[in-house]
Amino acid sequence: MNVNPITRLDYPDPDVIRVEDTYYMVSTTMHFMPGCEILQSFDLVHWEHVTYVYETLDHTDAQQLKSGHNIYGQGMWAASLRYHEGRFYICFVANDTRKTYLYTSEKIDGPWKKQLIEGFYHDGSLLFDEDGRNYIVYGNDEIWITELNEDLTAPKKDGLHRLLVSDHKNPKLGYEGSHIQKINGYYYIFLIHSLRDRWMRTEACFYSDSLEGEFTGGDVLCDDRGYCGQGVAQGGIVDTPDGKWYAMLFQDSGAVGRIPILVPVTWKDHFPVFGQNGHVPEEIEVHSTRPGYIYQPLVGSDDFCNGLLPRWQFNHDPDPRYYHLDASQGTYTITTREVCTELTQAVNTLTQRMSYPSCAAEVTVDASALKEGDVAGLCALQSCYAAVGITKHHGKYEVLMLDKKEDGILDMTEGTVVESHQMDFRLEADFCNMKDEARCYYRVNKGDWLPIGTVHKLYFKLDHFTGCRFGLFCYAAEETGGSACFRDFKYYDVDEIS
Repeated sequence: MNVNPITRLDYPDPDVIRVEDTYYMVSTTMHFMPGCEILQSFDLVHWEHVTYVYETLDHTDAQQLKSGHNIYGQGMWAASLRYHEGRFYICFVANDTRKTYLYTSEKIDGPWKKQLIEGFYHDGSLLFDEDGRNYIVYGNDEIWITELNEDLTAPKKDGLHRLLVSDHKNPKLGYEGSHIQKINGYYYIFLIHSLRDRWMRTEACFYSDSLEGEFTGGDVLCDDRGYCGQGVAQGGIVDTPDGKWYAMLFQDSGAVGRIPILVPVTWKDHFPVFGQNGHVPEEIEVHSTRPGYIYQPLVGSDDFCNGLLPRWQFNHDPDPRYYHLDASQGTYTITTREVCTELTQAVNTLTQRMSYPSCAAEVTVDASALKEGDVAGLCALQSCYAAVGITKHHGKYEVLMLDKKEDGILDMTEGTVVESHQMDFRLEADFCNMKDEARCYYRVNKGDWLPIGTVHKLYFKLDHFTGCRFGLFCYAAEETGGSACFRDFKYYDVDEIS
């Protein structure tokens, strides 16, 4: 038996397809680069990294954290993944550039060809119909369908364009998160919205026997799995080789992010029935198309001796001139590029997703090349972040904790002077039942771990719109050109924390 949630990591807005015996999933990566990560599975429960679709998008100042600009809460959202006539298609919008991107490839691991679709299609979903016509379904509150031209670069002149369904003026959240699929001659649109009387993500489905006809349906899942009133919704459905159906949705889980949930689907009178008696089962029996397959972990420790592993993503565009990966020495070095007043504006911060229900990380930092006022260390990256690090103050090294509150106020613990320029840092996070707390530690010369600062409250907020991540950072508060060297990153999940 396999237990929800799937991955235990922040993979929101999933779209899943099957090609022969392999399932592929794409999800929102927003401001992290490289972006648009694709995972693969042979049983819909265990997943591993396959590729990133792009290294960077458009190199704007905001994407590169230049001059105070950023794309937090924006970037790449809610991709549509399709396979049609021997080619993979990925379509998504970027909310900072207000563009709709389309990437295509003959192989799932690329190379991917980039183009634009004229227009902006919120949460768009592609449909390739059997008659050779192409469509995109999209919108929020109101869900529209637009026929695209043959090469998918723009709406087709005089093509189909119509409103399909609406949840107009929903005070919480109207319909969005479109997923359109054609199954056994019927067109199905899967959507997310909220209950009107309270915040509760809910999955809906509407269907029709033609794109010109009326779409009928309604809610198909309204369940929080008994978890903090957080509903399970948004995603499409996929079949197995033996004819079973599943939906891959997600659930808000507090500061750790939005985690995929697998839901069995059955059929009654051509309409999908989600879950068991209206609920998401905790245990699901699935069958692997490749029994015994060993998956590579999506997060984990790194000695930096094997290049930059795909479990890492940069916060915004990296600047290769200001970081260095030395595989022979097992180090990752960040050099400061410009003076920052905020950790969140530091370029080349390297991140990994945190895992539910709890996790911890450790790293060794060599601060011998810091300049006056520089800060380097390990953080829980979000807008109200926690960080433990080392700084150079009046020529001496000090350990400190940065504690960014929900109200935007940054508290900095009084620095503790240390004799060594090399320090170990540890950060623990507890997300169980949305407790969402972080604790920071340091140690000198491999001695005992010493707590520093206060217990920090983490939050999932719309300004960043992503789950909390571990981050390795270095930024300059006074002058540029200083650097910090990171080695021996260790990642612990709930089963390894003592």
